[in-house]
Amino acid sequence: MAITGAHVLLYTSEPEKLREVLRDVFGWDHVDAGGGWLIFKLPPAEVGVHPSDAPVHQFSLMCDDIGQTMQELRGRGIEFHGTPEDMRFGIGVTMILPGGVEVLLYEPRHPTVI
Repeated sequence: MAITGAHVLLYTSEPEKLREVLRDVFGWDHVDAGGGWLIFKLPPAEVGVHPSDAPVHQFSLMCDDIGQTMQELRGRGIEFHGTPEDMRFGIGVTMILPGGVEVLLYEPRHPTVI
C-alpha cells in the first residue's frame, strides 16, 4: 500500500508561537518548508475509530506519567484547563496551546500499539 504517513494540521491565531512551543517546549524535530513554515515530526502514533452521530476527529497526545509530564510542561510555560480526570481509557487533561488550541494529553489505560 502507498500510504506512508499521516499529516496533522493545527489551526491557530498564533502560528509562530505554536511553532515555537512544538519546537522548543516539546522538542520535536522539524523541517522548514520555506518562509518559516515548520513541519514537525510527530512521536509514534495510532488511530482509533469511535462511534458518533456526526463525523469528527480529535488530536491527542499520550504520555507515560501524566503528573510528571504536566509538571515538566508547566515549567516550560504550558497551561492546562482543569486537573487530570479519569476518562475510562486513561487519565487526561486539556493542554491550552498558543491561540487557544486545545489538545488532550493523557496517560493511556488501554493497550497501545506503540
